[in-house]
Amino acid sequence: MGSKFFFTCCLLWCLISSAMASDDDSFATRLNPKVLKLKKEKLTRFHLYWHDVVGGSNPTSVPVLPRLNNVTLFGLINMFDNPLTVGPDPKSRLVGRSQGLYASTAQHEIGLLMAMNFAFTYGKYKGSSITILGRNPILNQVREMPVVGGTGRFRFAKGHALAKTQYFNATTLDAVVEYDIYVLHYY
Repeated sequence: MGSKFFFTCCLLWCLISSAMASDDDSFATRLNPKVLKLKKEKLTRFHLYWHDVVGGSNPTSVPVLPRLNNVTLFGLINMFDNPLTVGPDPKSRLVGRSQGLYASTAQHEIGLLMAMNFAFTYGKYKGSSITILGRNPILNQVREMPVVGGTGRFRFAKGHALAKTQYFNATTLDAVVEYDIYVLHYY
């Protein structure tokens, strides 16, 4: 009786499990990277300067939600379309735009959530973009944020970005931030 009961329970469990399991995985197909014409993965380093102009008559970064806390700026959200240049001088060669937003998400320090695309407008990467999404504790000398994807030449991109503030004006809130971005991508 014991083995017959055990066999019946096992059979019943198998029938219930197979009924609950979905055999319909037609929405997903395993592919060989060559089908998408992906070649070899390579590592590229970008060295750029991000110009956040908040003050003056032609800002590139504007608040869309005011801060709730004057010390940490908690609650502040800025939308931006900032120039990306090859040097810290705003008149140096423009190679793209950084478009996105930053939100002050920390209550006990000045810490931002950065969500941005580095959209290239110059050279062989023109028309491609890198997406960065991560935490940016701006009072730290060097901040690290992940590269979470990209478009064009940066499809399937991954990597990290290091940010260092080169200039900050406490009156206008304008800043120049140096970015070293390391991107693994296919070519």
